[in-house]
Amino acid sequence: FIVHMDHSDMPEAFIDNHLDWYGSSLRSVSESANMIYAYTSVVHGYSARMTAAEANLLEKQPGVLLVQEDMVYDVHTTRSPEFLGLLGNEGSTAVSGSPIGDVVVGVLDTGVWPESKSYDDAGLGPIPASWKGGCELSRSFNSSSCNRKLIGARFFSQGYESAFGPIDETVESKSPRDDKGHGTHTSSTAAGSPVVGASLFGFAAGTARGMATHARVAVYKVCWLGGCLTSDILAAIEKAIADGVHVLSMSLGGSVFDYYLDTIAIGAFAAASRGILVSCSAGNAGPTPGSLSNVAPWITTTGAGTLDRKFPSYVTLGNGDKLTGVSLFSGSPLPKSLIPIVYAGDASNSSYGYLCTKGSLIPEKVKGKIVLCERGINARTQKGSVVRLAGGAGMVLANTASYGEELVADAHFLPSAAVGLTAGDAIKKYILSEKNPIATITSGGTQLGIQPSPVVAAFSSRGPNTITPGVLKPDFIAPGVNILAGWTGKAGPTGLPEDTRHVSFNIVSGTSMSCPHVSGLAAMIKGAHPEWSPAAIKSALMTTAYKKYKTGEIIKDLATGRAATSLDYGAGHVDPVLALDPGLVYDLSINDYVDFLCAIGYSASTMKIVTKQNYTCKPGRKYKVSDLNYPSFSVPLPTASGPKGGSNAPIVLTYRRTVTNVGTPGTYKVSVTQDTKDVKVVVQPQVLNFVSLNEKQSYTVTFTASSLPSGTTNFGNLEWTDGKHVVNSPIVFSWT
Repeated sequence: FIVHMDHSDMPEAFIDNHLDWYGSSLRSVSESANMIYAYTSVVHGYSARMTAAEANLLEKQPGVLLVQEDMVYDVHTTRSPEFLGLLGNEGSTAVSGSPIGDVVVGVLDTGVWPESKSYDDAGLGPIPASWKGGCELSRSFNSSSCNRKLIGARFFSQGYESAFGPIDETVESKSPRDDKGHGTHTSSTAAGSPVVGASLFGFAAGTARGMATHARVAVYKVCWLGGCLTSDILAAIEKAIADGVHVLSMSLGGSVFDYYLDTIAIGAFAAASRGILVSCSAGNAGPTPGSLSNVAPWITTTGAGTLDRKFPSYVTLGNGDKLTGVSLFSGSPLPKSLIPIVYAGDASNSSYGYLCTKGSLIPEKVKGKIVLCERGINARTQKGSVVRLAGGAGMVLANTASYGEELVADAHFLPSAAVGLTAGDAIKKYILSEKNPIATITSGGTQLGIQPSPVVAAFSSRGPNTITPGVLKPDFIAPGVNILAGWTGKAGPTGLPEDTRHVSFNIVSGTSMSCPHVSGLAAMIKGAHPEWSPAAIKSALMTTAYKKYKTGEIIKDLATGRAATSLDYGAGHVDPVLALDPGLVYDLSINDYVDFLCAIGYSASTMKIVTKQNYTCKPGRKYKVSDLNYPSFSVPLPTASGPKGGSNAPIVLTYRRTVTNVGTPGTYKVSVTQDTKDVKVVVQPQVLNFVSLNEKQSYTVTFTASSLPSGTTNFGNLEWTDGKHVVNSPIVFSWT
């Protein structure tokens, strides 16, 4: 359990040593329980193992705000810099003279493989004098593992071992070393050094590099084979703050909770209060509406989009049809002649045989054949392993309706093609309609220039924000599909136990991959503008993001094939080159976030859990979520329809925003576009004239809305421009 303590209730006898107070409180309910971690900055309190009855008793003791059960979180699991327009632009030095080499990106994940060339420190200067971190040594991690690129490496296992028992060091490394690959992939994506000649089995060949190649990397291993414990995550965030990171990257998450119960939100608040930008993944639960995690407004939340690159694999059927999928298989190809193909559901005695789960296929029915498996339940690559073990010669992996036309390439064990819903249905129809269906699979290598791109990945979690509908999430999308980056030497590219292949780089998909893209871009912007706050950096990335292709069409959604919306991509797809010079930013301080907590009705005690402050919302002041100076507008509207519907009278809501000039003097004019006539939008004033750097000016937006049926959602856009800069803010209207 994680125990949140109220320091204002600490007895005088413990004023000089709050740790003794923590120990005394624990002993008041249990003589045998031991403290796991004592926290000082991210949380006022500690974590300890105890019974549920002891936890309930402890929560009733004086000075205890909350006793929260420790939880398991999961990770959200070349071409990117060029696709983002960074080649030739990343080597920016600061406006104020502080080079990007002084910026440190902290990554909470599965650890690091320090031998990866992505951590080569050639060309980097001395470690920044402000850095207070270090590298924790062990049998599998020695002093030479760190250098001027990888300047910090720590591990946190006490919470995990308290829950699951001692770590078996014959299976995984009790050190910062990465046994899974995920942490090496994310940290090298954020700030890896350039590596010429990188590829996965020849796919995506080129120079692999992080977003901020001159930034430093510090890793905090919090995720183990059984998951990531919230008590370890809090301890790692606390240490990262003390070490002196500037950006904190976390490609992990769990269920969505109110902020005072959300470990990552609490830790992120502590980091943000010290000027650290916290970058998190939105989650991989899309395309279900409201599936986001990490939605606190002080967190930068990133969804996933595609690159303009794919790895085609072709399925040729006996009727002459040729359908396109994707694959990263690189072994011996199938014979040129067509061979039998079978539907997995017809080659199994299991009701789930069509999914190619372990032991579900009958070897006599699949031997020497291509097997059509359907996506879902078990890992995509595991399905190929099941087919291979049963004697199959190849696999077609077909999307179901949940995945639509999304194509995710994997390093399969046998010739394969992952195909979209339409192609999968066509292949299945052919198999079931022919007496002796035949097919073959051939690889198409690597193709660039794929259009349209980007498109929103089907797996990318979607809005609305279920905790605070008045704050739009995700904030934006970034590349997260088929990303090439560094990998561990301990696991094969599939991560499965039976995969004995060793690779230096791997191609992986997920919002876990889009998050470190943004973490690296934030580091790049921090290097160029060291005086900017985390909120200003996020604003720059949001207001310069794009929602349309060069053709004028809106970014598409892979799940539907239709135009995506701001509930899918937030402000749009990041454009880091424009973000370096956004013109105006929407800034926020920690006090603004405290006011936000007042607006959502937090009591003094729940406020204390998040902020660690004795703060009481002023009784005479009217706090409103709509006054949070966020770079987007989410406008929840009441409906007159339904049994709990209200009046049909128009609803009038006023939002206030303040923008700060971070560019040259100029006159900005506003324009609003929207896809509904049921809301009237008035901006006052309509012109903002800036004469100096860092000058602030405010404006209001008044929305006058008619009642529409519950569940109706419409979209718009508010734009300020001085002719050079375009400062965009998405608008979402939702009736409930």
